[in-house]
Amino acid sequence: MTISVIQWATGGVGVAAIEAIAAHPELELVGTWVHSEAKVGKDAGELAGIAPLGVPATNDVEGLLALKADCIVYAPLMPDEDLVCRMLASGANVVTPIGWVYPPEKRTEALRAACAAGGSSLHGTGIHPGGITERFPLMVSALTSRITHVRSEEFSDIRTYGAPNVLRDIMLFGHPPETSLQSPMVGFLGGGFRQSIQMIADELGFAIDERIEGTNEVAVATAPIDTPMGVIEPGLVAAQRFTWTATVDGVPVITARVNWLMGEKNLDPAWSFGEPGERFEVAVSGDPDVLVTFKGYQPKTVEEGLVRNPGITSTAHHCVSAIPYVVAAEPGIKTYLDLPLIAGRAAPHLSRQ
Repeated sequence: MTISVIQWATGGVGVAAIEAIAAHPELELVGTWVHSEAKVGKDAGELAGIAPLGVPATNDVEGLLALKADCIVYAPLMPDEDLVCRMLASGANVVTPIGWVYPPEKRTEALRAACAAGGSSLHGTGIHPGGITERFPLMVSALTSRITHVRSEEFSDIRTYGAPNVLRDIMLFGHPPETSLQSPMVGFLGGGFRQSIQMIADELGFAIDERIEGTNEVAVATAPIDTPMGVIEPGLVAAQRFTWTATVDGVPVITARVNWLMGEKNLDPAWSFGEPGERFEVAVSGDPDVLVTFKGYQPKTVEEGLVRNPGITSTAHHCVSAIPYVVAAEPGIKTYLDLPLIAGRAAPHLSRQ
């Protein structure tokens, strides 16, 4: 049976999700929510840069919930838990890349009640966090023994992120170091990364200390750096490194880190991506040590990334691929530990369907 889907929000992840839903043999897009009045009435396919799908975009929340879709891909910039509860209570399953990867039970009473009322499920996913940070380390961990440390790390040229307002006003690139070191990103990202770390700790059996520490380091421009958000002048922040660490008796055992650089030139300190270049890494220290490098999720050039960033596209694909499994699951909050293996689907022209 075809699974009906609503795409909620049409930013970078949202438009990639629309394209992926249209290509998925088991899914049908039946609704699209947009924030901008300028997008209301436009065909979802047009917004995604593909052929028309006959689904006009709307900002009518009640009208969309009345569709009784099987699943909603919820991908705004920031989450609204009350709205997600309404979705779940209406009977719609929710898959999202902006939270709830491994939420603590004491903070999810309302969500669990909504799932019970609607007979629905909530699944948090993504890429980092939401895949590289916990799903793949756990998979790799089965190949080793006596594990002492798990690391997940991103090395990306953040110039390929086509949201200049977010880069400037939320991530605080292009500001003095003392301003950027107070970036709300430590808190925004920390919620997800701490959940990912807790999932690894619980599943592998680490007796981690109560506090998972988060830190932010910055590098400044030593010469003008041209970026999509404008020129970053010397002395202003042009690279940031965020790290979250879980310890056992003060000894680090799980590390999640992002390295976001406005290129590799003219930085102080002289950070770089290293010889392997842009990538994601998963490392498990044990018997034996294991290192897995993920390539292809960063664009080859800044220009390509601003048109279609594969990291953002893959985030959307992880959501869309999960839909059939989440719809089939029993009601409740479902993490990677609760669902079976999640897989993609063959290209339409190669599919038996």
